[in-house]
Amino acid sequence: MPQETELKLALHPRDAERLLAHPLMSGLPRAGQRLFNTYFDTPELALRDARLALRERRVGGRSLLTVKTSGSTVGGLSQRGEWEVPKPRGRIDFSRVVDEPALAAALQDWAPRLRAVFRTDFVRRAMVVEHAGARIELAFDEGHIGVGSGRRARRERLLEVELELLDGPVDALLDLAHTLVLGPEGQTAGALHLHPEPRSKAERGYALFAGQAAMPRRAAPLELARDMTVREAFQAASLACLTHLQANEAESRALAHLPPAAAPLPDPEFVHQLRVALRRLRTGLRLFRDHLPRRWVLHWSAHWKGLADTLGTARNWDVFATEWLPERLPETDTRADAQALRAWVAGQRREANLAVARALADPAHALALLAFTRSVFALPAPRARVNLPRWAVATLRQGHARLREQARDARRLGPDGRHELRLALKKLRYTQEFLNSLLAPKRAARSTATLADAQTLLGELNDLSTAQVLLQQVPATLAPALVATLQAGLQAQLEAGLLALPTMETALERSPLPW
Repeated sequence: MPQETELKLALHPRDAERLLAHPLMSGLPRAGQRLFNTYFDTPELALRDARLALRERRVGGRSLLTVKTSGSTVGGLSQRGEWEVPKPRGRIDFSRVVDEPALAAALQDWAPRLRAVFRTDFVRRAMVVEHAGARIELAFDEGHIGVGSGRRARRERLLEVELELLDGPVDALLDLAHTLVLGPEGQTAGALHLHPEPRSKAERGYALFAGQAAMPRRAAPLELARDMTVREAFQAASLACLTHLQANEAESRALAHLPPAAAPLPDPEFVHQLRVALRRLRTGLRLFRDHLPRRWVLHWSAHWKGLADTLGTARNWDVFATEWLPERLPETDTRADAQALRAWVAGQRREANLAVARALADPAHALALLAFTRSVFALPAPRARVNLPRWAVATLRQGHARLREQARDARRLGPDGRHELRLALKKLRYTQEFLNSLLAPKRAARSTATLADAQTLLGELNDLSTAQVLLQQVPATLAPALVATLQAGLQAQLEAGLLALPTMETALERSPLPW
């Protein structure tokens, strides 16, 4: 199967001129080539559901037919199957287009019901460059994605750099992207707003066609092969976390480029999923650290912690402003002090979300994504072969033993003990999710469910403790009586929740083991 390896970088319009001034872009032709593409699917979008794309491309007087599979995308780097042929006249025989019989047969079955669903219309300026031992097609695309016509037409701007590996190592593709992001001056301080784009043009077109707002994405299950090395398992786990992170970035990042006071905040679940992705990634760095270069682990653990802390602050204010406070101070309460408190909390939440947006939109984040992806692919081979399933069981056995000890200690250590137990639960749950595919499915599911139930209770207690801390930040002159009442209610709710701890701790001590 022919395979396409490419990397897309979305460009903010304000940096278009600086990008074109980059020395690496100097060979681009002044006049580009207009590419008009129509994507086809059945009325029920069977191709989309099968993660396929069928495209007709008009280039001058030629028409090309392209079939693409979904493949995988990490750090903006995509690897997918692709077939492209001159469009046949009349009825299409897909067995002459793709060389996979099952795929050709499925396309042939769908053929009578295919219809146009969306279009892309853009000008491409492209050239082939030699870089770091590779031949790479560098293309600058400017135009739009469109659906419908007339008054019902909808458009989305398209402005991106596309790098396709023609020959050579994948690392060269990532290195070229890194060099472009650094900008014409080659300095971090002057880097461009040019970010890895995980979505293909087809994915963006389908989203526009559906007319649905972007939805937060949860982590996909991780499948590890039993004959993998521990390092290969880490590569799969860390790159899956990176995919999860990038799938939820765009909505928050866009906030950085809008007027701060007027811009609507994204769904809080985006920040939550970003935070989960980073927690999983940091758990992976700890889990596999004995099999990775020490300095490398220390560097990236510290780097991702900075972004995780920013996300944690935003998540705390999101929960406080959208879940906890409305239950106790509904909008129907029009007292002046209630309105003043809601306004102050909304301001704190907005500033915390803007901090996330600025961090994600900063070119330094794009550079870090590219650098981390490169370094993961370049990790050295392990010195000794380790049996991955046995290592997984030994690791989990140690983790469960420590958790039982912490569950017993949590009763006498109070809030600090509960906090440490909650963190230990999350780490063990994420560890178990990484290794689930190596375990007996039913036992792993029962064990994970027990951990999840305990984590939910401790999370609720933690949210109450966090709410107390956030209320303490309210200016002393702002609704002092109301704040005191809310604090008293919080304390009562926290004390009631603590009554469930002994049962939960006993359940953890007796929790089923996943191996």
